[in-house]
Amino acid sequence: MLQPKRTKHRKMHKMVPKGNAKRGHELAHGTFGIKAIEGAWVTARQIEAARVAVTRFMKREGQIWINIFPDKPITKKPAEVRMGKGKGNPEYWVAVVKPGRIIFEADGVSMAVAKEALRLAAQKLPVNTRFVVRRDYVEEKTV
Repeated sequence: MLQPKRTKHRKMHKMVPKGNAKRGHELAHGTFGIKAIEGAWVTARQIEAARVAVTRFMKREGQIWINIFPDKPITKKPAEVRMGKGKGNPEYWVAVVKPGRIIFEADGVSMAVAKEALRLAAQKLPVNTRFVVRRDYVEEKTV
């Protein structure tokens, strides 16, 4: 699963993500992608589940890019522990996704295959997404 090799600080403030994505809101690598419509925290497990769903459906053809990385530690205190005594230990890692952010990109497959693969990935994520296509994309016609 994805997580940073090392960080400057072990624990982090929660912070409420405000506003739209200032970067990563256009397709950078692939021809097709899924774009977040709402903001949320996406855990490393959810990213991995979505990646597996895409690669299985595409049968390892084409290429996929994951444009988010879980670099925020989320802490949790054990069950039935009284208030106080400091912040809990890091339990899992999340990526902060703002509205407009491209999460996954795909290339090297037909539009129908990419659309279905990215739809399967979107089902694994806690955000509403939209399928996007590069502006200069032209569908190849098979004769």
